[in-house]
Parts: sequence; structure tokens; C-alpha cells
Amino acid sequence: MRAVILDTNAFAALFRGDEDVLKTISGADQVFASVVVIGELEAGFRGGVHYAKNIEILDRFLARPSVETLEVTRETGNCFGLIKDALRRKGTPIPVNDVWIAAQAVERGAVVVTYDKHFANIDGLRMWHLA
Repeated sequence: MRAVILDTNAFAALFRGDEDVLKTISGADQVFASVVVIGELEAGFRGGVHYAKNIEILDRFLARPSVETLEVTRETGNCFGLIKDALRRKGTPIPVNDVWIAAQAVERGAVVVTYDKHFANIDGLRMWHLA
């Protein structure tokens, strides 16, 4: 089973109809939506003029049978600690929310779909970097 977890920028691109993101998720058996990403999207939507429309689109996507919303678990916290410490030791910090997303991906064995290159600093993380 191929599972993917979408970073916030991949979600935003998906909502704009980005063909690369559409192809990537259409080939996945399971699509994970992190509560961290949902929170980032909510914050962005609240700063815009189309809040209700954007929330409706997000909720429709989250209701798909192939989409599972991921909560933060104790194991996520463990993965977060390992990743954050490894990045600190390497001197390659990344935004804290992206560490949480990576931790959820590691916990679930999922591929992170993102436009951010800094996910490549995480040893052992599988990622699909969108161009």
C-alpha cells in the first residue's frame, strides 16, 4: 500500500488544481491529512476573504474514503523528538510544524508530498518533492 501525507503547500496546490499533486494522490492507496496541516490551512483561510468556501472544499476532501485525518499520538511525539534532535545535531533545523508532519509520516510509513526541499534534511524520510 502506498500512503502519502500532504504538506500544507501541497494541499494549497491541490486546491488550485495542480496536476502534479492530483496525479500523486490519485496513485495513492491512502492519503493522510495531518491536524498540523489542517491547522495551518485554517489559519490561512481565516486571513482570507473566502473562508467559508475554502473550509467547504477542505471538508469535502477530508470526507473522502481514501483520506484519513492524523492526530498527534505518543508515538508521533517520539518520532518528533528523534527527528528534531537529529536535525539539531546536523545543524539543519526546519520549521517546527514540518517536523510534526515528518514525524507523522515516519510513524505511518508515508511519503511526504511537498514543495519544500528542507524535508530532505531528515534522514530516512521518504518524500516526493514537487517541482
